[in-house]
This record gives sequence, C-alpha cells and structure tokens, in this order.
Amino acid sequence: MDTKQLRQKILDLAIHGKLVPQDPNDEPASVLLERIKAEKERLVKEGKIKKSRKPTKTSDTPHYPYLLPNGWKWCRLEDIAYVASGSTPEKSAFESIEVPYLKMYNLRNQKIDFEFHPQYIKREVHEGKLKRSMAVTGDLLMNIVGPPLGKLAIIPDTIRECNFNQAAVMIRPYLYKDVINVYLFCYLEEMSEINSITTKGTAGQDNISLTQSQNMRIALPPLAEQRRIVEDVEHWFALIDQIEQGKADLQTAIKQAKSKILDFAIHGKLVPQAPNDESAIELLKRINPDFTPCDNGHSEKLPQGWYQTKLGTIGIWQSGGTPSRSNKSYYGGNIPWLKTGDLNDGLITDIPESITEEAVSNSSAKINPTGSVLIAMYGATIGKLGILTFPATTNQACCACIEFNAIIQLYLFYFLLSERSAFISKGGGGAQPNISKEIIVNTFIPLPPLSEQQRIVQKIEELFSVLDNIQNALEV
Repeated sequence: MDTKQLRQKILDLAIHGKLVPQDPNDEPASVLLERIKAEKERLVKEGKIKKSRKPTKTSDTPHYPYLLPNGWKWCRLEDIAYVASGSTPEKSAFESIEVPYLKMYNLRNQKIDFEFHPQYIKREVHEGKLKRSMAVTGDLLMNIVGPPLGKLAIIPDTIRECNFNQAAVMIRPYLYKDVINVYLFCYLEEMSEINSITTKGTAGQDNISLTQSQNMRIALPPLAEQRRIVEDVEHWFALIDQIEQGKADLQTAIKQAKSKILDFAIHGKLVPQAPNDESAIELLKRINPDFTPCDNGHSEKLPQGWYQTKLGTIGIWQSGGTPSRSNKSYYGGNIPWLKTGDLNDGLITDIPESITEEAVSNSSAKINPTGSVLIAMYGATIGKLGILTFPATTNQACCACIEFNAIIQLYLFYFLLSERSAFISKGGGGAQPNISKEIIVNTFIPLPPLSEQQRIVQKIEELFSVLDNIQNALEV
C-alpha cells in the first residue's frame, strides 16, 4: 500500500468537496467571506494591518482551475488571512535566549521541531524591526524558498510567540483561526496551488514571492464543512499513521530477523551438522599441506566439524588504489573503477566510473576478477559489501577477496555481513573511521565444513527470499 499516494488522494478529495457531504443548511462561504471582510476592514481602520493592494490589471484577476460545490467560494489567501514574510536580523540580535527564531530546518515532517538547532533573538528586535513577522501559537508557516516547496507547519502550543526568516511566510486568518488554518494546511499540502505558481530563483532555487503567496487561490468551503473536512482528514491520516508505523515496525522486524538468521548461521544453529561431512580442518590441510593449525582453532563452543581460522587463511585479499587525478588520461578508460558508494550489499552490476589500463599499470590499483567479494574500509560506509559480476578495480577504501580457499563465496559474503557492526566498532569514532586490510585478514571466522556451508547458504537465501517478498510487498 502506497500510503503517500493515499494521503494525496484524501487531500485531493478534500479540496474538491468530495471527502465529506455538503449540508444545504450550512452557512455558505459567501456569508463567511463577508464576515471576514468586515473584520479585516476593522483591523485596517484601527491600523493593526495595512490595506491590501487591489488587483488593477486583467492579468491580476485569477483563473480558477475547477468548479466548486454549492456553498463554496473562490477567494485569494489575502482575503481571509494576514500573510507576512519573515526576515533575518543582524547577528547581534541573536545574542539572547528570549524569543524563539525559526529557520526552515525547524519545519520537519510538516511540524515545528524547535529542538533541532534552536535559535533565539532579542525581544526588542522581535517587537521592533521584526514586528511585521511576529508569530504566535496557531499561525501557519509555509516555506517559499525551495526545493522543496510545500513545507508547512502550524506553530504548536509549546511556542507562544516566535519569529522566522525570509524563507517563509506566516498565515493568520482574520477570523476562526483554529479552523481555517487547519483547513488551509490541508489545502496547501495538496500542492496543486503551490505547483501552479511560476517560481523565480537563482542557483537552482524556487522562490515564491510574498505577493504570489497573498494571491494564492483558495477554494473556501462553508465553515461547518471545513470542520468536517479537517476532522475527516485527521481521522484518515491517523489511520495511515498507524499503517506506516506498522510498516516501519515490520521493516525493523525483518531487519532483526535477517540479523538473527545470520547469527544462527555463523554459530552452526541454522542447519544440522552431518557427521559424514569432511571437517573444516581436514579440508584446510588437504588444500594446503603446509597449513599449520592455530592454538585456538578448536573450541568446545564450535559445532562438530567446524574450525576457527583467520580470514587471511581462507582467501587472498587485496586493497585498491586511486590513480592520480592530475593525469586526465587515467580516467574514462574501459576498466570499471569502483568506489565505496557503489557497494550495495549485493551483486555489483553497474559501476559508473572507469580508468585506463595505463592507470592500473602506473598506480596501486589492481584488477579484481569476477566474483570477488568487496568490503568498504573507510568512513561512513565501513562494512558495506558487494560481489563483482565483472572484473573491476577499486579505490583504496575497498578491500577484495579475489580467491577463496576452503570457503564458498556466498558464505564469506554472509559472514562479513554478520560482522558489519564489529568492523564498524574496530574503525573507531574519528572523523574518518577506518579499518585496514590487516584487520580484515586477521579477523577470525568460525569455518564450517564445505558441505555445511552450502546448506547454510541455501537456507539463508531461502529465508531471505521470504523476508524480501514481504518487504517488497510493503513498498507497493
């Protein structure tokens, strides 16, 4: 179930008057507008707000995009609400903790999150230079600089007063603020009106002006119907929230189930041991007659036929390299060149960047054969994995197992996947945490008999397939 599309459909029905039935006994929006107009004129007369600029050109007359139900009325946002843009004061204004000052990063998930990087300004600035944009509980904020546009939030009870920067406008209805602002939130969140505005900006930005905000077309229902619409939207959104939370909980459960499956696998608890399997140590000795068992290779904790050895024993590992960026002839060749961002915890089927044979021969870059298992060693990607489906080089942040001794490729892959948190902890907590090839090859692996490895991989893929199908169904 695509809950995002479901939310969008509910909002679409709401703004077209199709979410709740009309009631012929409702006071029509035309009467509501007259009452709001009288209140606005009173505020203008008392000097509390400025008189609106009247459209003087034919081009200023709005084109209304659809027919409204009986009792509804088209209007401009400025007809029903005070709309003001914010601004940024001088740095000295922030030398206090008096009045909350909102930036667009405080509009998160259509709510105000003032705990995220809070800032404050002096009261004298709030009530002086920024008086025009003084906001209070219940006011609606809308960002006018994007992308993305369409960030909305109603100031909560926890913020009695605040101010905000120039990337937003405040919307405050002249009457019935507690109802109309919630309806306007739903109306604008549907995005049709916002998307219809011709935006201007530089450097990839989308800008909506204050005038464009004031002239937004609003399909206004009767006040009673607004209440019904808001109540119905909140009812359906609460149900969708439950669905999304259930999906999130199930996603977490799937992740935990996979982790548990891997834990069972590397501890010999996923499939039964077979007494006739050639033991891991016998296999190691058969492959390499010079193999010398280590003191802690045998353990009472290991399942029958298993043996603990180092990753360097069961494979040949090599790290990559980055050819000189100053030599442009090194790049754009026919040899795929992988970076840690290309690792996807699965089969690597596409690598966007490539280098030349000259670059490989003149640098520490090495070609890894098809089937190599790669692991990231640096930064935030530590422990990310991939399996090559074609020969490729890697940068120095990757290490590759290019040959496998006494171990199946996929068993090594799943073991490394189960050890990710351990590798992350070994990387430390610096600005650029890293593990080395030495740490990798000296990591111990509890090695099962080869036949048991095959059974383990088969069972993992069988169980993961079931979980993946569930996960894919959640994303539909």
